Amino acid sequence: MRVAADISLYPLTEEFIPPIKDVIARLKSHTSLEIETNAMSTQVRGEFEDVMSALHKEIGLTFASNPKAVFAIKILNNPLEG
Repeated sequence: MRVAADISLYPLTEEFIPPIKDVIARLKSHTSLEIETNAMSTQVRGEFEDVMSALHKEIGLTFASNPKAVFAIKILNNPLEG
């Protein structure tokens, strides 16, 4: 089943841009996923297992290197093709 996840990262630090760019770059390295960014969030589309596996990995890495951070995530099943 295909899903779309809309994610936003809020690093709770003065230098908040580098962690955001880092997680987007790492998500883009997952070739099975479609990634689109805008000023407010990043959309990750693909098969459920692929999306969830990538989010699990990249959120874990982000939390390990940024001890104070918040991810806001919305997940939609059967998304429109975009």
